[in-house]
Amino acid sequence: MKKTTIIIVIAILFISLYAMQEVSYFSYKTTIDKNISTPVLKVPSINLDEKANFNSLSEGVMIDELSSKPNEGKIIFHGHRTLLGSPFFRLNEVKPNDTVIVDWAGVGEVNYTVTKTYIVPASHTIEMGNMSKTIYLITCDPIGTSINRLIVEAEPVSQEPLVDKYIVTNPNENYSNYIAIGFLAIGLIFSYLYPIKEDRKIILIEIIVISIVLFGLCFFPVSPAIFGFLGFLGF
Repeated sequence: MKKTTIIIVIAILFISLYAMQEVSYFSYKTTIDKNISTPVLKVPSINLDEKANFNSLSEGVMIDELSSKPNEGKIIFHGHRTLLGSPFFRLNEVKPNDTVIVDWAGVGEVNYTVTKTYIVPASHTIEMGNMSKTIYLITCDPIGTSINRLIVEAEPVSQEPLVDKYIVTNPNENYSNYIAIGFLAIGLIFSYLYPIKEDRKIILIEIIVISIVLFGLCFFPVSPAIFGFLGFLGF
């Protein structure tokens, strides 16, 4: 096997780890979204409509453990920009006066208005010990790094009764299938066109094995937390 092929094999393996994490996220999130008691975060200006969780960023948008309920204190939402569905990928596009909506079982639908956005060092902390009812949406910046934090602040303006909806399926659940199929298709084309003919079989076998794993993750979801070591790629 040529040295070039060894490098290519390692590169494909690295890409496959990212693909496995994304496939796990979209397939695993289907089970999470069936919980009707889970808060929902909506930002219409960037088409964000995500169920939040209290466990881990690996499961999508996460509510900080120090947060209060809406209108009872501050709430902090954390989310990735480039991993695990990238729910906060477009958070930098949110502007003052944009609307943020939080659906919270037992509380209602609370509407917020964005008051400001800003960037701070990663070491920045938010003081939780006052009577403020501000919500914070926090992600990493610049995109693909964890050097700074991009923060969006919003204040409550109204509250309405919440109509519970049982989410049977995650609207993005097919993304896991798309990723697996895309990886297989591109991989097959690449292995067929690979210029070192004697090593094409090696590339093909790697693509097939990884694709089997990806499709397995589609049908048998596992927590994306097992891919946590990829966090160095940024939020």
